[in-house]
Amino acid sequence: MEQRRLGSRTVGALGFGAMSFGGMFGATDEATSLACLDAALDAGISHFDTADIYGMGVSEQIMGKWAHRDVHLATKCGIINGPPRVVRNDEPYIRQCLEESLRRLKREHVDLFYIHRRQPDLPIEDVAGTMAKLVREGKIGGYGLSEVAPSTLRRAHAEYPVTAVQNEFSLWTRQPQLGLIQTCRELGVAFVAFSPLGRGMFGREPLKREFRVGIDFRDTNPRFIEPNFSANLAAIAPFRNLCAERGWTVPGAALAWVLAQGDHIIPIPGTRTADHLRDWQLADLDPTDIAAIACILPAGFAHGARYGDQQMASVERYC
Repeated sequence: MEQRRLGSRTVGALGFGAMSFGGMFGATDEATSLACLDAALDAGISHFDTADIYGMGVSEQIMGKWAHRDVHLATKCGIINGPPRVVRNDEPYIRQCLEESLRRLKREHVDLFYIHRRQPDLPIEDVAGTMAKLVREGKIGGYGLSEVAPSTLRRAHAEYPVTAVQNEFSLWTRQPQLGLIQTCRELGVAFVAFSPLGRGMFGREPLKREFRVGIDFRDTNPRFIEPNFSANLAAIAPFRNLCAERGWTVPGAALAWVLAQGDHIIPIPGTRTADHLRDWQLADLDPTDIAAIACILPAGFAHGARYGDQQMASVERYC
């Protein structure tokens, strides 16, 4: 697999997002999750991403039970589930979360530690200062920010260099191209793209609206609510046809498109099963292919917002 820079390390161009191990998109079990991680490693993936909030520690616990200790591992803190949902970035809370994560991960050090969301009434310079202390203490290899504006990245980076920024980015979520991806490139910061497959919309088969009420958050996500859901399926259908004509898998083409947007971009698709990893075989896109995809799925084609109002409340808006 192609390698890309992530802080002081190089990792596979595709990473792995372990959110679904916490049951966010449907039932899973420990044995299936561990087999999935083994398959990801066999596929050349070396960067794995989790968070304390994924299954309220379940995802981290699974990563802690996994035998491979030499992979590049990231986790996150900062979101307290409600109601109401609260964001905290103060130093005592960050330290408490890190110690709890390290215990679940069965590690003394994590390669990359993110602020999952920014606390708006706390200067980002203070957060960067806390993270700098953790780096110097050997607790973390570097730190990252998630769902932030370019201005926040610049301020944090000036206080202490940021390793990575993680924001949603895919064929149907393009906002990071309005300044954040460019700022990351300028500063030498990796851009980690989460949900690069549109939370299943760019999966092997057209998604069915079979979400568990009150458990699968797509049940209240505007893009997955009718009439938006049917409109989005219809908009993506021609892309599926193009993939079939060119001999690509739909996920493989969608991931290749994300990778083509910058050599500092690392997508972290996720899955609950090893079976779906086979679909991630990257399409070999040339400029003609990129142009064809742009015609079929132009920027802004999606129907509905990517998040509901409650989730957007903790996301920095800059456009």
